Amino acid sequence: MGKVILIASGKGGTGKTTTTANLSVALALSGHLTVAVDMDMGLRNLDIALGIQDNVVYDICDVIDGNCTIDEALIKHSEYENLYVLSAPQTKKTESFNQEEFLKVLQTLKNRFEFCLIDAPAGMGEGFTYSLEGCDSVIIVAVPENTSLRDADRVISEIDADKEIHLILNRIRPDLIDKGIMMSADDCVDMLSVPIIGIVAEDEAVILLSLAGKLCVSDINTKSGRAFFNIARRLMGETVGIMDFQEKKGFLKRLKQLFIAD
Repeated sequence: MGKVILIASGKGGTGKTTTTANLSVALALSGHLTVAVDMDMGLRNLDIALGIQDNVVYDICDVIDGNCTIDEALIKHSEYENLYVLSAPQTKKTESFNQEEFLKVLQTLKNRFEFCLIDAPAGMGEGFTYSLEGCDSVIIVAVPENTSLRDADRVISEIDADKEIHLILNRIRPDLIDKGIMMSADDCVDMLSVPIIGIVAEDEAVILLSLAGKLCVSDINTKSGRAFFNIARRLMGETVGIMDFQEKKGFLKRLKQLFIAD
């Protein structure tokens, strides 16, 4: 039986959908049968991030409403052998969403896939609430700034104590941390009291690859690509050391103590 991981954030703009897409591809490339589920109903973007927007015919609400089967709605990625995608609707409102049927869909996916990654809407909308009940663990994606962390803390407070919670810090700038402008990883952990499963440094390659319609995991030579692969390996249960972001002396030593797998 697979694992359902909800990827959430306190606010928009943290890179949550990009994280979901990259981790899904990294897991698939590592040989694990993976499905990425978009639950940002009305504002779906995971299909664009994964480059399959022209292949969407049915969405998760069509499955729930009985308009199609799960197999008809699942999109097999043409580039990544082990990756499937279940899209969210672009227009359907959540008022008519059937929670019981949705949980049945999640259970079916859990029985068929090794990893099921759910891209939740930012904040605590209904898509987040629906997904929370059916997931095994939650990954919070945040950037090291007060507004993002405060909103992330609010989301964490809504998660049941029996759910495993981890943190991904995105768009880290070691040079700004050294200057005392950006919050450090230890500061973020102190605020949230959640263990870090990964840190992704600010990387211009993400923008350049995105403009070319590619994900950063498609280039393992990029800082961000390596970071996402390392996170995926931690999800697979491996012990993976942290990358050298060229921080000042002592920063890496403190950072190592924050990682769940180190």
